[in-house]
Amino acid sequence: MGLKELEALVAALQAEIAKGRGDNLVLGTWHIHFEKRGDTPVFQFVKCESEVYCEERPVVIAGDGSGAILDKGGPLFAEA
Repeated sequence: MGLKELEALVAALQAEIAKGRGDNLVLGTWHIHFEKRGDTPVFQFVKCESEVYCEERPVVIAGDGSGAILDKGGPLFAEA
């Protein structure tokens, strides 16, 4: 991860902090992963303590500096 990607991560975190507690998608994150999906860099905010088993999709935010929310994450299994 280079300087551009680190700046994009800081911008994404600042945008989420500005939302406050109610709408903040990254509160509760245990791990932040950086990867490329095709040509698109993304940050995944994983809300599971154990990466072996998790019941929640990670929040995915574009790593290009746009701050676009690509996936809000959420439960993998719906309550019946």
